[in-house]
Amino acid sequence: MTTNPVPQKPRRISRRGLLAGGLGLLAAAGGGSAWALDRYVLDHVEVSGASQLAAQNVVAAEADGTGTATASSYSSDTATIEIKNVVTGTGSDKVTYYVADVRVTDATIVRSAFANDQFGENIVANPSAIAASVRAVLAINGDYYGFRDTGIVIRNGVKFRDSGARQGLALYADGSMRLYDETTTGADQLIEDGVWNTLSFGPGLVQDGKAISGIDRVEVDTNFGNHSIQGEQPRTGIGIVDTNHLLFVVVDGRSKGYSRGVTMPEFAEIFTGLGAQVAYNLDGGGSSAMIFQDKLVNNPLGKGQERGTSDILYVAG
Repeated sequence: MTTNPVPQKPRRISRRGLLAGGLGLLAAAGGGSAWALDRYVLDHVEVSGASQLAAQNVVAAEADGTGTATASSYSSDTATIEIKNVVTGTGSDKVTYYVADVRVTDATIVRSAFANDQFGENIVANPSAIAASVRAVLAINGDYYGFRDTGIVIRNGVKFRDSGARQGLALYADGSMRLYDETTTGADQLIEDGVWNTLSFGPGLVQDGKAISGIDRVEVDTNFGNHSIQGEQPRTGIGIVDTNHLLFVVVDGRSKGYSRGVTMPEFAEIFTGLGAQVAYNLDGGGSSAMIFQDKLVNNPLGKGQERGTSDILYVAG
């Protein structure tokens, strides 16, 4: 589908800044801000043991450590992973990013996991902690579904939320991937059609092997605590080259002399240069993280520190 451009609005309060310092700020603001405290800071657990629930639909065996791995590659009967570090430009124009080329024999080993194994709003954990809890071989941060109460959330074949609001990405159990309009379908229909996981952030970057126009003017959300995703930013995205051949890409940024980050069109160009037929933008900024064999691969904000998020997308092995 084509995403309708939305004019940029003035910068808003950072959502992570609100989560980190929001308790004191909102308390000082008085009872009138109690709604914001409840909406953006306090945990709202809707489903506990979410991974166990979704595991009922898992067809492939769990990763058991029988694959072979090096510092930048992994191989097993079900997956091969090659990770490359790419550096372009110099000085203030330097960009550093990481590409995980993933080939699987069964698409259902590409899975999602929730922070603290709980589904709900404002529940966060470091991507490495979530990855360790499910013994992920490779993981990237997901769409940070827990910051909002809209979107279609299907994870590992299980419906968790059905409130279409934006352009989504559907990963199918047959190893394909498609952009779709959440507002014209529902979670039950998607599952019936074979969808294994959905992601709800965006925008879509690549369709039919070409960068999508207008993505340099899109805002994903305009609600309190969110700001434009445009400009040179750290980014996380996923793409597909062919059936069961995926690309996980994480771009570092906001770090002078190390990596400035990339614009949305530049991010799309990275994917088209890698041969992606479809690609989709996920949560970025300080959330952008790639975990491989329990280690942080990239360097978030040039500080080497992860930031809590609500979910990951991972390869079980």
